[in-house]
Amino acid sequence: MNWFIYTLLAAFTAATTTILAKIGMKEIGSSLATAIRTTVALVFIWGVVFLKGTFKQISSISNFSLLILILCGISSGLSLLFYYKALQLGNASQVAPLDKLSLLITIVLAIFILKEKATFSIILGAVLMSVGAILIGFGK
Repeated sequence: MNWFIYTLLAAFTAATTTILAKIGMKEIGSSLATAIRTTVALVFIWGVVFLKGTFKQISSISNFSLLILILCGISSGLSLLFYYKALQLGNASQVAPLDKLSLLITIVLAIFILKEKATFSIILGAVLMSVGAILIGFGK
């Protein structure tokens, strides 16, 4: 499969995650819900790593890559905590689109940090998606 198929699968599973999280948090706090979800994901993903045999690559990870991945994990954890709290307090149909404003931030960071090229279509698409997310998120 190519990157596009994996991207569609990621979008679909992210959407189902939002709905399941909103339903699952009815009786508990957002931090506990995030911890349970993350623990299940941790066990699941390590299972995949061991099934695929990629755990053998651990010894070849550089200190720099390990540091970056640790920072990535912290960022991801914070993102989940903020997302679940927003989801607990707001409507899924509003929280999820506004969360996707990360698209615009990602593009800006990719341009400045990763030196990716900013084409007219990328900039226009990011602006249109951001406007759409804001319209959905705040439209009543």
